[in-house]
Amino acid sequence: MSTLLSLLDTFDDLPQAKYVRERTYEGLGDTVADIGCGSGRAVGELAARGVRAIGFDLDAEMIAVAAERWSAGEFHIADATALPLGDGSVTGYRADKILHSLPEPELAVAEARRVLAAKGRAVLTGQDWDAFLVDSDDPELVRSLVHARADRVPSPRVARRYRNLLLDNGFTDVTVEIHTIVRTDASVLPLLATLSDGPWLEEQTARAEADRLFTAIPIFVVGGTRAD
Repeated sequence: MSTLLSLLDTFDDLPQAKYVRERTYEGLGDTVADIGCGSGRAVGELAARGVRAIGFDLDAEMIAVAAERWSAGEFHIADATALPLGDGSVTGYRADKILHSLPEPELAVAEARRVLAAKGRAVLTGQDWDAFLVDSDDPELVRSLVHARADRVPSPRVARRYRNLLLDNGFTDVTVEIHTIVRTDASVLPLLATLSDGPWLEEQTARAEADRLFTAIPIFVVGGTRAD
């Protein structure tokens, strides 16, 4: 879990990631469910604004970290498809970097509709795991590594389905934004190591040392309003 936590912390600290996170907070109202809350940063930031923010995650260790870091928030161990919330009990629903981990993400979106009050807002955000761009001397190898990594995720391409998932579950006024996170320094090497090690990683390390490393990850931010 420590490796995952370190990767999440490094990503969340990026100015580009902070900007995207701010975009996801807009219009969520005064009671927000944050699904897949991880280490709890979004819950803490929302709580600091006077929002009742409730974080949910299946990982008990992550929930423990979140509760320690952000005392103003509420945190619970829960499945995204079966939240311990009443019908229509929240004004905002936020699912960040979580739907790709579910074999049936549509069940989580149906659950979002259930827990949201009428006119409540849902925001789905995350990457499409097939859309990870890395400059390399061997583009065919990059393509195969990215696809192989994507295939280890239950729903790697769900981000391109966010709009349709919201529409199919009774959401209106659906909007789509794509923000690209560009990283060009050695801080991204631990993430690249999840694709492969050996000569591949040696090449990327050499690029970082020569200031020639380039990676880009498009992040989808898709929001919609729960219809009456």
